[in-house]
Amino acid sequence: MNKKTKGINEIDLHGIRHKEAMEIVKDFLDEKKMEGSFSITIITGNSTVLQKRIFKEILELSSYKYYIPSWNLGQIIVDWVEL
Repeated sequence: MNKKTKGINEIDLHGIRHKEAMEIVKDFLDEKKMEGSFSITIITGNSTVLQKRIFKEILELSSYKYYIPSWNLGQIIVDWVEL
């Protein structure tokens, strides 16, 4: 588990350069997907640029369900349900 994965279902990207953050998110999602259904929180903080990159380069090209919760705009919630 990467040092920035705080808990089983959370990734904290504070202080990580975007290129490394993108790799961490992609690898983490791939690992979790192999385990089955999941819901994780990606903490991006105030970086809307990083959020947009995650959306465009990872999430929009996948079948994950995702959203930014209205109560915390510095997070992305990603869900995967395996039927």
